[in-house]
Amino acid sequence: MSVLFDRLDGLLPDLESVYRDLHAHPELAFQEKRTAAVVAGLLTEQGWDVTSGVGRTGVVGVLRNGAGPVVMLRADMDALPVEEHTGLPYASTETAIDESGEKVPVMHACGHDMHVAALLGACALLAGARDTWHGTVVAVFQPGEESGFGARAMVRDGLFERFPKPEVILGQHVGPGPAGLVATCPGTVMGGTDSIRIRLFGRGGHGSKPESAVDPVVMAASVVTRLQTVVSRTVAASEPVVVTVGSIRAGTTAATIPDEAELAVNIRTSSAATRDLVLATVERLVKAEVLAAGAPRDAEITSVCSLPNTVNDPAATERVADAHRAHFGEGAVIPVGPNSASEDFGLLASAAQVPAVFWFFGGLDAEEYTKAFLAGRIAEDIPQNHSSHFAPVVRPTLATGVRALVSAALAWMEPR
Repeated sequence: MSVLFDRLDGLLPDLESVYRDLHAHPELAFQEKRTAAVVAGLLTEQGWDVTSGVGRTGVVGVLRNGAGPVVMLRADMDALPVEEHTGLPYASTETAIDESGEKVPVMHACGHDMHVAALLGACALLAGARDTWHGTVVAVFQPGEESGFGARAMVRDGLFERFPKPEVILGQHVGPGPAGLVATCPGTVMGGTDSIRIRLFGRGGHGSKPESAVDPVVMAASVVTRLQTVVSRTVAASEPVVVTVGSIRAGTTAATIPDEAELAVNIRTSSAATRDLVLATVERLVKAEVLAAGAPRDAEITSVCSLPNTVNDPAATERVADAHRAHFGEGAVIPVGPNSASEDFGLLASAAQVPAVFWFFGGLDAEEYTKAFLAGRIAEDIPQNHSSHFAPVVRPTLATGVRALVSAALAWMEPR
């Protein structure tokens, strides 16, 4: 199959231009109209059967190349409401209106632009070497991963009824590791997540007379403090759990005690049992603070989004790892443990009831990463996904992403 990869060097300049263009023009979840148009146009040029508007703004390409296995390759397209501070010449200056109606900056702070470019490159290689393999490839460019609703939207729009049903679903994610490395693990590879909204109700009043009010801001502050004990005092130290309060909203002026406060809370867990325990504990702590404050009514706790653990099929994972080792070499493929981040990729596999494999590939300059690692300064010097400073180095990251997808797909495809 080496002949299939021989075309990659010639494709890379155009792919890199596509990547930089996508990075400079990010779009929020379910607003990926420009990105989808770029994807659909390039797939059409490559000879794929293209369907746009799947799950609102998703794109599906199908390449039928004779009898044989059906493999699905997936990339996510959406960006984040983050202001970019990378200083890159192709840095985003885009803004958008978010779901709450607010104008926000937009950035590809999680690398989804790299995912799209890598899958487009894989599609180009597969389409250009049809005489080396046979079967069917389904390329899924998914919207709305950051919202947690993108995979669901595509499934509900008939992803597995309207298009060939795959035997395996493959996906990847660029991360803050050395460029050129590929990593995954069998079993649970990413944690589950729950985003909840907590509304606390007080009794507003004048800031000079707090005794005549019930202050929801103080209540919210107490809840934030108490939530820190969920991890430290509720679950075993061996259980990976993260509880984050990402947003607090209350009031409009300094001298007025507001009627309400709202908290946005994100919870990451690695098992269903731990998830149930953590959610029950959060509810109990919130109710206790409401009671202690003498609030006029109970709090409202609303689920905003819930995603299960991302679980790699063990046999399929080993098959992919073997293919990656054969292609990249033993030293470039490393094992990793479960990641506390979350993905909606697993919803595709559970909906189709087929094996799935999700892996990671490094996106940062290897020398800079090694220098930070040896100095014990990873946290300080290495931007993580969702950081305003996160941006993969284009070379060799993009080529690695393309090669990882194609070599994994070929592990199922039948050679000619």
